Amino acid sequence: MAESVINSYFPSQVVSDVEKISYDYGLKVAKAIEREWFDKKDGRYRSFNNSFHQLRLYARGEQSVQKYKDELAINGDLSYLNLDWKPVPIISKFVDILVNGMSERVYDVSAVSQDPAGVSKRTEYMTQIVADMQAKRFDTFARENLGMDLRMSGLDVLPGSQEELDIHMQLTYKQGIEIASEQAINTLLEGNKFDLIRRRYYYDLGVLGIAAVKTGFNTSEGVVIDYVDPADLVYSHTDSPYFDDIYYVGEVKSIPVNELIKQFPHLTEESLKEIQNTSGAQSFRNTPFSTTRGDSDKNKVDVLYFNYKTYMNEVYKIKKTGTGGDKAIQKNDSFNPPNELTGEYGRTSKAVEVLYDGAIILGTDKLLKWEMAKNMMRPKSDYTKVKMNYSIVAPRMYNGKIDSIVSRITGFADMIQLTHLKLQQVMSRMVPDGVYLDADGLAEIDLGNGTNYNPQEALNMFFQTGSVIGRSFTSEGDMNPGKVPIQEISSGSGGNKMQALIGTYNYYLQMIRDVTGMNEARDGSTPSKDALVGIQKMAAANSNTATRHVLQSGLFLAAEVCEALSLRISDILEYSPTRDAFVQAIGLHNVASLGEIKDLHLYDFGIFLKLSPDDEEKAMLENNIAAAISQQTLDIEDAIDIREIPNIKLANRLLKLRRKKKMAKDQQMKNESIQQQSQANQQAQAAAAQGEMQKAEHKSNLDVTLAQQKSEIKAAEMRLEVQLKRELMDHEFALNKQLKELELKVVSNKDTEKEDRKDERTKIQATQQSALIDQRKSGSAPKNFESAGNDVIDGDFDLGMFDPK
Repeated sequence: MAESVINSYFPSQVVSDVEKISYDYGLKVAKAIEREWFDKKDGRYRSFNNSFHQLRLYARGEQSVQKYKDELAINGDLSYLNLDWKPVPIISKFVDILVNGMSERVYDVSAVSQDPAGVSKRTEYMTQIVADMQAKRFDTFARENLGMDLRMSGLDVLPGSQEELDIHMQLTYKQGIEIASEQAINTLLEGNKFDLIRRRYYYDLGVLGIAAVKTGFNTSEGVVIDYVDPADLVYSHTDSPYFDDIYYVGEVKSIPVNELIKQFPHLTEESLKEIQNTSGAQSFRNTPFSTTRGDSDKNKVDVLYFNYKTYMNEVYKIKKTGTGGDKAIQKNDSFNPPNELTGEYGRTSKAVEVLYDGAIILGTDKLLKWEMAKNMMRPKSDYTKVKMNYSIVAPRMYNGKIDSIVSRITGFADMIQLTHLKLQQVMSRMVPDGVYLDADGLAEIDLGNGTNYNPQEALNMFFQTGSVIGRSFTSEGDMNPGKVPIQEISSGSGGNKMQALIGTYNYYLQMIRDVTGMNEARDGSTPSKDALVGIQKMAAANSNTATRHVLQSGLFLAAEVCEALSLRISDILEYSPTRDAFVQAIGLHNVASLGEIKDLHLYDFGIFLKLSPDDEEKAMLENNIAAAISQQTLDIEDAIDIREIPNIKLANRLLKLRRKKKMAKDQQMKNESIQQQSQANQQAQAAAAQGEMQKAEHKSNLDVTLAQQKSEIKAAEMRLEVQLKRELMDHEFALNKQLKELELKVVSNKDTEKEDRKDERTKIQATQQSALIDQRKSGSAPKNFESAGNDVIDGDFDLGMFDPK
């Protein structure tokens, strides 16, 4: 349907606010949506609903088998076929692999304050750190010498560079209001069981290619998150996969009458009867939409709930006061000051987006609700904008057509089912291998033991032993044409057909893998025994890349829901009677955040999702850490800190930064070691030189001492020698004296005894002469008792001069 025709259904938005809020305007909008989507001939709702229904059947392995019967039937006759028509649920495995893999990816909600107060706090904190970094040496001196801590930031360990400061701000710095916002969002997600909703919309993204979630607020339950079935969704035409330019959106719900009266208590009993009769009489309930959903209960009515985005003019009357100031008074958009009072009164206006909530019974003109939405979600950064209650994403949408992974492979699933049926046909027509028995060839055989060789005995022998007895010639000597009486009959044609069909089956299965990108490394099949582990990991990583758009779409929906919750928290804290219970629930996690949470509605946050890394990313990071540790460029403590970071990019940045710091630290330690070694060498050289000097001095002292000792010893020896020679000379002198005295005595007595002993002297002389002769004969000289030469002291002092004269 052309867009120009679609737009002609809707009333003009360039009307007054009073007209927009009227019942007739809301009814026109509702009937325009109904005409665009629920037209009996070419309605978009019927087309989308049937298409989504078929895709869901394929994803469950429950698609219709009529097309397969038409393919195998001959003129519509299936009486000769006895096949199992149940579809092969081949797509189910790929859908489960995709959905379960996406649902297991964990993420953390991060809220960043974007309002002026939060930005100023963050800027002030960074300024303090930068100031501390610049005055680090002075602060250290003051702390060590003066006992004063001049640091403004209060950090014990300051960042060493701008890069380290950036990582610190992303990983460590968190304002109390941001922590409170994250806790509030997580509490709301857990309270609404968002994890289950997330699994459902991931299934829709894989099967249908579109997913939707709705956030709402009511005074009894507070903030509510609801799953929206894309088959029941209606929206304005858009080419954006994120549906950010739609101006209306809604969903169809089939609700019982008793629930209808609870939601719309203003309805009377007559109105309910009219709605039930009118809705039941409409042919709309007999559309394929109704029959496929099984809505045959007449006590249910189909209600279209929708949001309609338009604009309103905020008009203010500007009045001059007596003091000369201006006073602004809000008016409706029809206010225009009279021309004669232009000087005293003025008018100013601003266009603001608004959201209208509506509900209509499909097939009737009964508009159940049309009012300006309460508690509209407006970003505080731009108050003129409004967010829809529905968050929708369709990553592969073009020109209104939605593509999904299941829609790409339904044709291959059909071919696999046909191949499966053909395999059943071939198997049903296959017969076992048999034997051919020539009875005439057995008639001429004689076993020689008196037994008969009949056909039954021949078959028993063949099947038990595999042996056959035959004759080449007959009893007449002619050639026997039945010399091999038993021959095997092979029916191998069916086996060839089965191999061909199995190859076809594997071909289409491989086509599914190629189209979806989920290869053998991911689809649960047995990997090749010849494939290396690294190749398997690369194949799994490539498969994850092929389905990355599904993961990113799911994260977009989660981020949209978290942002909506962040805006809805203001409604809880300001309007909901559950405010105290909500604050206390948050306080259970962190009592210190209670004071911050009470002022949460005054802040504006940017919501980000920190996706936890998958196994491949963790393995790559772990390999980098292991390589750094093996090269001794990373400490174990740094590795522990890096592994705790869920963001892979930040983890790698921190890894590089810690490696640089470790290498710089090691280089500094090496330089210090070299310097210390140099100092030690210098000290050792100085000590060695000092030792040599001390050794030389000690040697010199020893030499002096030795010389002194030698001199003393020599002097002592000389004194001893003098004393000994003196004693010797005294002894010699005494002997010489005695000898001299004897000679003198002899001389004195010589004359006296000369005469008396002349004869005796003669005899003595003869004896002496005889002794002299004997001495001469023996060659020895007479003994000399003189000490000539031995009585000389050093110098020329000779004791011989004292000999008696």
